[in-house]
Amino acid sequence: MAKKEDKKIEENVAETTQETTETADDIEEIVEDINEEDEIARLNQQIDKLKNDYARAYADTENLKKRLNSEAEQVRKYRIQDFAKEILPVLDNLERAMATEVSPEDEAFKKGVEMTYDQLVNALKKEGVEEIDCLNKPYDPNQAQAILQEKVEETESGIVIAVLQKGYVLKDRILRPAMVKVSE
Repeated sequence: MAKKEDKKIEENVAETTQETTETADDIEEIVEDINEEDEIARLNQQIDKLKNDYARAYADTENLKKRLNSEAEQVRKYRIQDFAKEILPVLDNLERAMATEVSPEDEAFKKGVEMTYDQLVNALKKEGVEEIDCLNKPYDPNQAQAILQEKVEETESGIVIAVLQKGYVLKDRILRPAMVKVSE
């Protein structure tokens, strides 16, 4: 009987050992599954972060591209601004030369000055530089600078009655405000 009991005990030990081994194997599989799930979750988080970083970088690149295009457009639009400011006194001097009285033998010289003036004005117009037209219009401090005021009969107050120095705009920018005399 002792042999039967020993055999039974050995069978129970073997069975318990097998169950313990199977349980250990099951636990290892569960741990591996948990580790795999954790790894998958970590990798998914990393993927989401990288997608977000990519979207942000793409948006930053697009914004930079738009800003650079806008700045380049501004540079193209107003590229002649400094040159035009330098040329305006030349126009003023040509106008003064055309306003002087000349003798008949100097009439050809005056005609040459007028032609030069016209060519210069046309070249500036092609680039978007135009004279500010403010004579006999209400005074606009954004386009003109009032130098003098004078009371004029039959003229309402605030009307430009004389332009002392012409003003010019480049597209939508004031290059030089006009200097004017305004009615009181």
